[in-house]
Amino acid sequence: MNNILVLITLSDEGIQQIKANSELPKKEMEFIHTWKKEGVLENFFISVSKKDAVLIFRNIDELDAKERIAILPYYPFMQKTEYHILDKQF
Repeated sequence: MNNILVLITLSDEGIQQIKANSELPKKEMEFIHTWKKEGVLENFFISVSKKDAVLIFRNIDELDAKERIAILPYYPFMQKTEYHILDKQF
């Protein structure tokens, strides 16, 4: 099965709301760690600015990836979300 690359950009207003609520990052990371343990999240990167993130899913389809992203606590603060299906070469 192909990998799915998800590129996320948070809105500036969203970043401010996230910073104002110390529980949101903890709740967000619970999902990330759970997906890693389940074996569906291969990689997770956050930009230095904390505005952008890259997730690489494996062994799931695009619909499942979209459903997973939609349940994240940060979802309401996402300005842009892109999904790219990748064929891993090596």
